[in-house]
Amino acid sequence: MLELAGIVILGIIAQWFAWKFKIPAILPLILIGLLVGPIAAEFLSDDKTKWIEPIWNGTKGLFPGESLYYFVSLAISIILFEGGLTLKREEIKNVGPVITKLITLGSAVTFFGAGITAHYIFGLSWELSYLFSGLIIVTGPTVITPILRNIPLKRDVSTVLKWEGILIDPIGALVAVLVFEFITAGGGGGFTKTALLEFGKIVLFGTTFGFTFAHALAFSINKKLVPHYLLNVVSLSAVLSVFVLSEAFAHESGLLAVVVMGMVLGNSNLKSLKELLYFKESLSVLLISMLFILLSANINIQDLMLLYSWNTLILFAIVVFVIRPIAVFLSTHNSNLKFNEKLFISWVGPRGIVAAGIASLFGSKLIKQGVSGAEYITPLVFMIVLGTVLLNATTARLFAKMVGVFLKSSNAILIVGASGPARLIASYLRDYGKRVVLIDSNKNYIDKANKSNLEAFSVDIYGDNLADNIELNDVGYLLSMTGSEAVNEYAINNFSKEFGEHGAYRLATSEEIRQNSVNNKVNYLTPKDDYINLSEAFRKNPEIYEIKINNEEEYIETFSKLYNEVKSVPLFVKNGKNLYLIPEFENKNEKKENISLVYLGKNVNVKEELHV
Repeated sequence: MLELAGIVILGIIAQWFAWKFKIPAILPLILIGLLVGPIAAEFLSDDKTKWIEPIWNGTKGLFPGESLYYFVSLAISIILFEGGLTLKREEIKNVGPVITKLITLGSAVTFFGAGITAHYIFGLSWELSYLFSGLIIVTGPTVITPILRNIPLKRDVSTVLKWEGILIDPIGALVAVLVFEFITAGGGGGFTKTALLEFGKIVLFGTTFGFTFAHALAFSINKKLVPHYLLNVVSLSAVLSVFVLSEAFAHESGLLAVVVMGMVLGNSNLKSLKELLYFKESLSVLLISMLFILLSANINIQDLMLLYSWNTLILFAIVVFVIRPIAVFLSTHNSNLKFNEKLFISWVGPRGIVAAGIASLFGSKLIKQGVSGAEYITPLVFMIVLGTVLLNATTARLFAKMVGVFLKSSNAILIVGASGPARLIASYLRDYGKRVVLIDSNKNYIDKANKSNLEAFSVDIYGDNLADNIELNDVGYLLSMTGSEAVNEYAINNFSKEFGEHGAYRLATSEEIRQNSVNNKVNYLTPKDDYINLSEAFRKNPEIYEIKINNEEEYIETFSKLYNEVKSVPLFVKNGKNLYLIPEFENKNEKKENISLVYLGKNVNVKEELHV
């Protein structure tokens, strides 16, 4: 009982540690597993036993006999199902030709290049060599995001890396599953006619079960045949049922079935897809935490000693410094990416959780089947995973500066709120040459923003995913202008450090305006206008205008006129080629001469009216 509880506790501690220090969770998970497993047995225990022993002498330990393989199989099936849910057809179409080539041509280069390398360096059979190469195709968002989270990059670079990780995860897993099934279909005996027939049987049953059960589950949920409180557990039961049934009809077809099931559900019109994703994501975190401590602890020193040779270093160097750059440069040929940007993308390619998990499962199964050389699969993949994560986690920031893709100044603008006034202001800033991102939980607002060719995302400001979005690394201004005073204050208090490098501003509250109690410690978009004033000005005159100001006297008079008579809302000050928020301009104490005031509201010639 102590060991089982310890796995859960250590796993969650590792996840927290990864979150706190912004590193991939797989790193502390595997290191903890190695510490309580082979390292403890070799150096820390007097009786040479592991502190956590998944299997001991075949019949003892936490998971004796076949139990560990069953647990790993079921856990991997749930993780792969969750990965399949995130793979959307429209995302592949919309991410652009570079990412499409990376997950197709780039994957093919990695698959064949790493397979040939492993065959000739370690003398593995072609089947095992391509199984190894199929496993290391996968990068994954769980390893990419923490590494890039604090590196300000150009948007194109961060977008390519983010979407490659998201899309290649289930694709790489599917390739590895198919290669493994081809090997097991032939019993390790090569590409025979029998193997090909068995492989066809696996693909047929795997895709059929996955496709059929996905539509059946979607139909049941959409027709409300499943009560809401049972939605998540019924879905989990369906995934496990598909895996077990598919395995019963065609051995080793279960993983393919759950990947297909996830992909079909993710692209269906399932009304509760987002809620299902949240549940599966939480469950995956728990399973991953347990899985990698168990799998790492199950490795023996003898397995690690297999890698104690120059061949291991040569294989790692070729995979990381030769095959990855070839894949990236071929995939980005004739793209708009510059040479230094391609070089950085080539450098950042950490392998992820899915690769290590499936490698442990497949390696163990092949060893049990007596496949020669199968003992190399798990340690080799673990070596690639740990090596690439350590390399990228420690050098990505420095390498970004060396090759010139590190943004020295973050000038993009994040606007919290996508209402009509916010969209109008964002359009003005975009036309002025600024990168502007709108976020809101109101999907209708986001749809309107996207139709206006504005960059906008549906985001819950109280969630954790905003700070994790690596595509916002170039944001340096935070403007909070929602109709909720609580949301505005929360956004400023919680996200000003990440996105307010040059300033974080919010609308004044109605109470502050009414009581004339504007706080000097707070940066206001405009100290005399709340959301009601902004919305009213937008409702009456949804336009933004500029007015020339020659001296400080005109500056003061213009503000007074806009506030008191015209009922318009001053927004920015243009001084030459520079555009400032009004409080930003005021704090710089620059001369108020030969500038332009940008405001939302009625189009009037204020200077003429001032002299009437």
